[in-house]
Amino acid sequence: MKIVIAGAYAIGTYLAKLLARDKHDITLISGNSENLEKLSREYDILTMDASPSSIKIQKEAGVEEADLFVAVTPDEHVNLTSCLIAHRLGAKKTVAKVDNPEYVEANNLEEFNAMGIDSIVLPDLLAAKDIVNGLKMSWVRQRWDVHDGALVMLGIKLRSTCTILDKPLKEIAGPEEPYHILAIKRHDETITPHGNSVLKKHDLAYFMTTKNYIPYIRKVVGKEHYVDVKNVMIMGGGSTAVRAVEMLPDYMNVKVIEQDFDRCEYLNEILKEDTLVINGDGRDLSLLTEEGILSTQAFVSLASNAETNILACLTAKEKGVRKTVAMVENEDYYYMAESLDIGTLVNKKAVAASHIYQMMLDANVKNVKFLMSVNADVAEFIPIEGSKITQKKVKDLHLPQGTIIGGLVRNKEGILVSGNTQIEAGDSVVMFCHNVDLKKVENLFL
Repeated sequence: MKIVIAGAYAIGTYLAKLLARDKHDITLISGNSENLEKLSREYDILTMDASPSSIKIQKEAGVEEADLFVAVTPDEHVNLTSCLIAHRLGAKKTVAKVDNPEYVEANNLEEFNAMGIDSIVLPDLLAAKDIVNGLKMSWVRQRWDVHDGALVMLGIKLRSTCTILDKPLKEIAGPEEPYHILAIKRHDETITPHGNSVLKKHDLAYFMTTKNYIPYIRKVVGKEHYVDVKNVMIMGGGSTAVRAVEMLPDYMNVKVIEQDFDRCEYLNEILKEDTLVINGDGRDLSLLTEEGILSTQAFVSLASNAETNILACLTAKEKGVRKTVAMVENEDYYYMAESLDIGTLVNKKAVAASHIYQMMLDANVKNVKFLMSVNADVAEFIPIEGSKITQKKVKDLHLPQGTIIGGLVRNKEGILVSGNTQIEAGDSVVMFCHNVDLKKVENLFL
């Protein structure tokens, strides 16, 4: 595919690296010459040091032949303008990153679609959804719902209390069990499971199940003693924190700790009345104690600095907080934080990239999520009549290596597949893909 990316900043550079690994034809336009030079040295990417909102530059970049144009500069107005130009020049699909939450409201999305902007990405909102999903289940690292929970994927850190450790999966996760194991992260290795694979203490395991069986999963992994989250403390009052506070369920009480006094005043004006905003440093142990860290079930660190967030979560854990969430944008720190057992990690670049990646696919794809911990994609495909995946039973499909069918939704009912399952046109099929180009998997559904 020919893909043109506008903006060599956090999301643009991350996305370019991600797509370059799959050998796509990538052109990156930006005024950030330092990042462009570094990327062009390390990856097979064509770079242009120029303004992406220039018609002349877009023509030179070959936008008229682009399958996808992605605008992710720090300026939402540049992004929107660039997408409008790219659409007029002939780009098949366009995506713009924005900061204004008004733009992602359903009625406004229709207006943007009519203008030729196919998708709007608000990274803060996408990250906030992941954070709130994690807080709703204190014992889970990651949660991903398909069709409002008809199927649910749960990423769970296994402790000694887990009852299914050190047993072959063929004995503990057979066709009669209400879950599948999609992947196992052990130290730095991602394991695509098979019948003889075993779960070990400290593994991060990804389960696929249905909403009704979530309590059963909680029991077998030994997490019933984890208390539900009612009191939440958030360090950092940035835009991601604002989105998260707005989305928290009513039964959760939240305190926001922010160092900047003027920002605190602003937060007091815009956040709901029962939100307590505290002016201070969330790494200050005496402040945390004074503000009730000992009776807090979840601590969320959303400062702009990854090291600060990691240290703050470690401090909270020392004070007995079981559920911690850290925003970690730096990839090196992300994997270090995993090794420190920080808890749930949020990376806005990866969240936004998942949303954009979905736009590359021609098949009917409802959702794509990139799991940074295991370097894998989870995608929800809908096969058309006569597509390859509907021609044979699952056991005879010869799926690409690293690919697992997690389950499917048919007539709003979640179904865990077995080897004898026959997939039908119109099913929503969840595919787990480790080190596999989704374009290869897509061919099964066309």
